[in-house]
Amino acid sequence: MSGDAIIVGGGASGLYCAYQLARSGVAVTLFERNAVFGKKLRITGKGRCNMTNDCTPTEFLDNIYRGKRSLRSAIYGHTPQDVMAELEAIGVPVKVERGNRVFPVSENAHDVAARLENACRRAGAELITERVTEIILDERGAAAGIIAAGTEYRAGVVVVATGGLSYPKTGSTGDGYRFAQRAGLAVTQRLPSLVPLLSDELCCPALQGLSLKNVRLTVTDSGGREKYSGFGEMLFTDRGISGPLVLTASAQLDFSGGACYNAVIDLKPAVTEAELDARLLAMLQAGQNKDVVNALHGLLPASLLPVLLNKAEIDGRLKANSLTKDARKSVIRTLKGFTVSISGPATIDEAVITRGGVDMSGINSSTMESKLSPGLYFIGEVLDLDGKTGGFNLQIAWSTAFLAARAITARLRDAE
Repeated sequence: MSGDAIIVGGGASGLYCAYQLARSGVAVTLFERNAVFGKKLRITGKGRCNMTNDCTPTEFLDNIYRGKRSLRSAIYGHTPQDVMAELEAIGVPVKVERGNRVFPVSENAHDVAARLENACRRAGAELITERVTEIILDERGAAAGIIAAGTEYRAGVVVVATGGLSYPKTGSTGDGYRFAQRAGLAVTQRLPSLVPLLSDELCCPALQGLSLKNVRLTVTDSGGREKYSGFGEMLFTDRGISGPLVLTASAQLDFSGGACYNAVIDLKPAVTEAELDARLLAMLQAGQNKDVVNALHGLLPASLLPVLLNKAEIDGRLKANSLTKDARKSVIRTLKGFTVSISGPATIDEAVITRGGVDMSGINSSTMESKLSPGLYFIGEVLDLDGKTGGFNLQIAWSTAFLAARAITARLRDAE
């Protein structure tokens, strides 16, 4: 069997590339190792699918951690607004929420994956559920096809869209890195990114499931140097902390060499220490004959207040009228700086994306083609490109897929 182009991987970037190629008249065959296409796409954004971010290319690049320069051609060549228009055209109405995050109106990630798959089929792409085990290169090192289930499929264009290592149950097991290395490309160290952070502190399991909104999270290293600061939402887990703020912070941290960090949470960022002191005084006076933990009821979520008092070294059973000025100061310091020591990141199995991948120095960033192997392209998370939460990483998938499809279409037309 032969065709103009073969795509390895039926996730976001693979499906999008297949659709763009097929609608341009390219005979394209897409191979996906899972029985379901877009398996990881179907669980993104907690099943709501934050598809992109409605921002300008300049704003987009400001939210990229690694590969900013390499993404210029891709993001200017296919913007978030282009993606929104494409998705709406295939039957995925979109809406924009806080932070310019773009979601399907249905708030169902399955709709996005299903519409993309259907669009590929309608455009003429052939979709096959077989795992690709090898990329075939000819004697010149150029792409010549793939091997799947022991069968050779020949094509002069092969696109690797296998994803990273995050969520391995969705099929992201690192095949693309192996393909790249066998084709002579360098692969950078792969680490979890946008991942929950772990802590050995007992307060975390005690607060498991508690979600905090409108807090400020600052992460400092062992020397007290600030590594991240942001305002928004987070939550406690039985093993540490997670949520949007924490995932974003994780991408800024380097745990190599056993580095440790502290997560410092300002639980009342909009209130000054003086204002907090006045509020505490009023609450303590109003409930002067109550235990402190009861007198301060309403100051914080019920599960958090006793934990905070414990961190402030205040016995919650003390009577409110016995709390000293120094004790109040300790409560205020803890309210403005609730500290959780971080022992490390969760495993890559729990990461939203993979940090690292195919080194962009070996990729033509204007086409996504390997500089060593003509006709061999790499797109999406398999590349050493990543950004913040908020739709930026899926936009990388869409933009690199579009850029590759455009270059492949031109290549094949020129060859006619």
